[in-house]
Parts: sequence; structure tokens; C-alpha cells
Amino acid sequence: MHLTNSTTSATARNRSLLRDAAVMLVCAALFSLLAALVTGHWRPLERFDQEWTDELHIYAREHRIWTASVQTLSDIGGTVTMRTLLGIAAAWLWLIGARVLAGWVAAQTLVGWGAQWALKLAFDRARPGFSDPVSHAGGPAFPSGHAMASTITCAVLVSLLWYRVRRRGRTAASAVAAATVLTIGWTRIALGVHWPSDVLGGWLAAGIVLGAVTTVIELWRPGALARDVRRVNWRTRPRVQRVIVSSGRPARTVDPLDEDHPDDAPQAEGTPEPDPPADGAPGNGVPGEGTPSGRGRGGAARKDAADRPDETVS
Repeated sequence: MHLTNSTTSATARNRSLLRDAAVMLVCAALFSLLAALVTGHWRPLERFDQEWTDELHIYAREHRIWTASVQTLSDIGGTVTMRTLLGIAAAWLWLIGARVLAGWVAAQTLVGWGAQWALKLAFDRARPGFSDPVSHAGGPAFPSGHAMASTITCAVLVSLLWYRVRRRGRTAASAVAAATVLTIGWTRIALGVHWPSDVLGGWLAAGIVLGAVTTVIELWRPGALARDVRRVNWRTRPRVQRVIVSSGRPARTVDPLDEDHPDDAPQAEGTPEPDPPADGAPGNGVPGEGTPSGRGRGGAARKDAADRPDETVS
């Protein structure tokens, strides 16, 4: 999921809204199916969960150094770390004036945290039990809080970076985010504190939260997220002064935050204001009178001025 940066009116916003709603509905349907299988104690799913967890637990018990490394990764990618990252991002966005985008990030954090515990308490699934566990975790198992928090955090951060980097940067950011989410989910299974279906449920629940929060904000403030994306790009862009040479209209720098009147945007600092063209000059839209070729009176005036340098053309 990524935020739209389109400057067009309703069409792009409607496509973005439909995409976010589709993400929410698809994830909700898959999560409901998985939850029904979990609560109904579907034998193939229970056998799959048990076999994976038992094999990884045996390996973790026999390789203590490997287990300590996995535990470290799990702690680094914990829920506190992920929500701290989102809190820092929300505070930075608020300080630079992207208030709606900051609220979107904060809402993802808070709604994700609330939904995680609401779902855990609703299903109240027991965690894997071993006589010699290599790690401990409290609370119900389904869905995995680590998997849910890491997915929300990585999706939000990639969305914020999406229009700040080029194609290679987007590919790299998406790859790092996907690897982070998969690694954190796998560590919870390897440590024996979650079933594989708990991790899958956490990923699907995160998709529901991401789609639902974005859809609600788009309906509440249409286009506000896109405007804040452009505001972030404008505030953080490199400050390079450029002089644009144009033979027709005066060079102006368009404020990316002004959608309705881009030609009324203030001129960039350091760009000289060109002299307005003479009446009838090319680019003013006034064709020359009595000239079948369409050349304006400005061309004739410049020719007369060249022949009579001591006179002033009015």
C-alpha cells in the first residue's frame, strides 16, 4: 500500500479509495476464514501448526547460540520498537506541517494496538506449550502482535518513502520491509511462542487496519493525504535555484500545494522576473492585425525598432 501523490481531482482519489477499501475487504475475508479454521480446530491446520512448531523447537533447544540470535532479532523487532518508530515519524510530520499525514500515522499505531488486543482477547487461543521452552511470552496467541506491528510499521514507512526515492529506492525499501516482516514472524515461530497460523493472522489483521484507517481518512478529508505527501516533498526537497528561460510566458515556480490556481503561485526566490511581452507579441494569444501569416504586431515593432534605433516603440 502506498499513498497517492496525484494532482488530478476526483478520479485518482477514487481509485486510491477503492484500492484501500479492496485491501481491507480482502484481508478481512481471509482473516475471517482463518479465524473460523482456528476456532473450529480444523485438523489439517492444527497438524501443520504442531509439526512446524515441534521441529523448530527441537532445533532451537539443541542450538543455544542460534536461539539467542533469534531471540535478539525478535526483541529488536518487537512491538515497542515498531510503535516507537511510528511515533517518531508522526511527530516529525506534525512539526513540518503535514498534520493529516501525521494523524494517519498515529491512527495506524493506535488502531493497530487496540485491534491486536481486542482480537487476542476475543479468540483467547493458547500458545504452544513445551516442557523445556526456550522463550516465554504472555497473553493469548492469536493473532501475533509482533507480526501485526511489524507489518503496519513497514507498510507505513515504505508509503512515506515511496515518493521521496526513485524506482531503485522503492524496490530496495519494499525488499527490506518484506524481509523484516517475514523475519520477525519467523522468529516468533522458531522461539516456540506462536503457531504459524498466529503469524499469518497477524499479517492479515495488519492489512485490515492499514486499509480501514486509510479509507476512513480519505472519506473524512478527501485529498488531504495526497496534499500532505506533496507538502512533505516540497519541504524536504533540495534547495536549488534555477533560472528557467522561456520565450513565451514568464517563468514561474508552481507551489505543489496549490491545486486550483497553479499559475497564481509565488515566484521562486532567486528567479528574476522577466519583462512582460509587448502587446500582440507571440505567446499573448493576440494575432497580428492585417497579417495573414499570423505574425503579431510585436514582430513588426521589433523590426521598426531595429531600423530606427533612436526611437522608442510603444
